[in-house]
Amino acid sequence: MVESLGSWWRSLTHRNDDDEHDADADTLDDATNALLSVLPLASIVIDEHDEVIRAHPSAYSLGVVRDDVIIEDSVLQAVREVRSFGGKKQFDLTTTTAYVAQRAPKAGRLSTRQAAKQALIGQQSASKPTATVSRPNWLKVIVGKLSDNLVVVLISDVSESVRFSQIRDSFITNVSEQLLKPTQSLEQLADIVEQGGTSQRDVERDAMQLRQSCSRLEHMISDLLLLIKAQEPILPTADNRINVMGPVRAVVDSHREVAAQRNITIDMKGDESLEINGDAEQIQAALAKLVENAITYSKDGSTINVVAKANEEGTEAVISVLDRGAGIAVGEQGRIFERFYRGNNQNDHSGDGIGLGLAIVKHVALTHHGSASVWSSPGQGSTFALVLPLAGE
Repeated sequence: MVESLGSWWRSLTHRNDDDEHDADADTLDDATNALLSVLPLASIVIDEHDEVIRAHPSAYSLGVVRDDVIIEDSVLQAVREVRSFGGKKQFDLTTTTAYVAQRAPKAGRLSTRQAAKQALIGQQSASKPTATVSRPNWLKVIVGKLSDNLVVVLISDVSESVRFSQIRDSFITNVSEQLLKPTQSLEQLADIVEQGGTSQRDVERDAMQLRQSCSRLEHMISDLLLLIKAQEPILPTADNRINVMGPVRAVVDSHREVAAQRNITIDMKGDESLEINGDAEQIQAALAKLVENAITYSKDGSTINVVAKANEEGTEAVISVLDRGAGIAVGEQGRIFERFYRGNNQNDHSGDGIGLGLAIVKHVALTHHGSASVWSSPGQGSTFALVLPLAGE
């Protein structure tokens, strides 16, 4: 795509040279405006004072422009060089877009009733840290001169292809590693059977190890496929309008028996009127990961609160999952949504974890134009919030 811009650039520059207009003009002619508007790229036009006079909305969301000013030093430097010396500059750029979610209600040192009430009314001390998800943007940038006064920046967002490549590479690397474990278990079991005279207990032990390795591999493949699916954009339509409490109730009901094995209670409350646009299967999968984590890291006999409500502005559905677990260190909270990352707060129940659960939650949130966040403090538990835009009227 970047290479194909050469002919466009020559024709645009030639046209601007031939146009009869004031040399000090800082506005675009209609033809140039029309051409920029149909290009499948984010365009930015900058005047001789480094002020942005035209910018595609994506230039703001991608973290290149803010308040009509270029905030990326590399882009601004390229603009100045092209303005002074002419020519064209091309380079790669990585930016970060933060998705700030509503603060999740805090957990810990509260009774079950107090925690549930706090989640419902959204009260939380502003001094407590809340980690939100962010997404890197991989961009290809081309900068050229439109006229004596104007410089144009074209941005091609290649983030989706980069993310797909990363997921593919992670899939290959981690599946390869996990395949070794059942293979080694098979070899060990075969050795025992061939040698003969081995006790039934040893055979059962090795067979159990093999089953566990296979189960872990199947779990990882399932999560990776779900993660790949969560990269697909979700567009609001009449066909994908769902009631929030549908997937919430389904997830809670399906996990009550597992929680009860450790005497853990799941308390659910929610606004039955909340509706969103989305993929019900993905939403349910993300909520399942949050509830599974809450069960895994909660103490025996404790209570988990699942609460669904609208935010104060009435524009988003906030689904919160509160646990009474060990909590997450502040230094790790910025990484827990990364693929295959596992924190230091592991316990006897989390040994089979893959490290993909919260990555799935993050990508489901972003795919649905929402966000995910965590409030946590060591010894006081954690609260995860999945925030999704409410469906329009």
